[in-house]
Amino acid sequence: MSEFAPICIYLVISPLVSLIPLGVPFPFASNSSTYPEKLSAYECGSDPSGDARSRFDIRFYLVPILFIIPDPEVTFSFPWAVPPNKIDLFGSWSM
Repeated sequence: MSEFAPICIYLVISPLVSLIPLGVPFPFASNSSTYPEKLSAYECGSDPSGDARSRFDIRFYLVPILFIIPDPEVTFSFPWAVPPNKIDLFGSWSM
């Protein structure tokens, strides 16, 4: 069991390190002053019209999808850019 001690310590400490900064602001935040202006839609230079939580057209999602698809391909193509005599076992396994 002693060989798993570092892994257990890591599994305990890593959620704490990530969750503590998320929880620290809550005791200091105040909920009493909710202004209706904060909940309304913001449109620069014109009067706000409609709800701030409106649905977006699918055209706005297509651009990020076009960037997400090639990202894994670029990531997996990096080992192919290394000369074959410089690749170790992990590099050849990832290809």
